[in-house]
Amino acid sequence: MSPARTDSLAPVAPRPPMADEVHQRLRAWIVDAVDEPGARLNIDAVARSLDVSPTPVREALARLEAEGLVVKEPLRGWSVTPPLDGQGLHDLYELRLLLEPWAAGRAARRATDDDRTRLESELATCPVAPRGGSFDDYRAILEHDTRFHDLLLEIAGNADVRGAFARTNCHLHIFRLTYGENMGDEALHEHHAVVDPVIAGDAKAAEREMRRHLTHARSRLAASVA
Repeated sequence: MSPARTDSLAPVAPRPPMADEVHQRLRAWIVDAVDEPGARLNIDAVARSLDVSPTPVREALARLEAEGLVVKEPLRGWSVTPPLDGQGLHDLYELRLLLEPWAAGRAARRATDDDRTRLESELATCPVAPRGGSFDDYRAILEHDTRFHDLLLEIAGNADVRGAFARTNCHLHIFRLTYGENMGDEALHEHHAVVDPVIAGDAKAAEREMRRHLTHARSRLAASVA
């Protein structure tokens, strides 16, 4: 008997690790406010609702704690953290305005041809703002926004600054506050305005456009915490 042929079989897509799936589901619940701030997250109950074992739930909760979306309290277990309030938003943008305009200007001075190509490629990953109001709808722009700002910090070349910024998980917390289609359109337009002077090597203009982008973003969010 000749062996069964397998060359015509379609390749099976690799399954993401279970903890990754659980992390994504829980993060979506929190950002979409399915679980309200302060809500308790019982590991066994979450595992049953997702039809998984408790182990990937524990792993996912540890990742969510690092992102600032849940907190573990002694004798009380896990609970959902509140979103940013007015002071938290102010403090976050105060930090961003210290770091990111500087980083954009430095990126303009340091960018190589490969860096310029990577910036243009990143802009192309999200050409238009997603429509819809749920986490799954706007996840593409959240992920683009995170990659875009991180890429500029990488090109700026200061690993300590880049690491400190990454630990804020700022984009996740900002999108947790609100997302609107006009906000996404405006942000993408502003990203292009930042990249143009970086590619041109104009450090002063890159710094100015980043400062303008962050100032406008803060204003767009202010009504959410008023």
